[in-house]
Amino acid sequence: MSDYLFRLLERHQKLDRLLRAELQRSNGDPFRILRLKTFEMAIRRRMRTASLRNMPAGA
Repeated sequence: MSDYLFRLLERHQKLDRLLRAELQRSNGDPFRILRLKTFEMAIRRRMRTASLRNMPAGA
């Protein structure tokens, strides 16, 4: 796994923890939840793109 992909994975996990914490709050901020979900999806797209670039040509 490349350093870039590892950093993206760490960032995704951090966003996931923050999102879960916000969702568990009884008065969770819907705009913060939406922003966290948006960031998480963007990171997920970057991870997918990075993993496809590292894939061998015949796979």
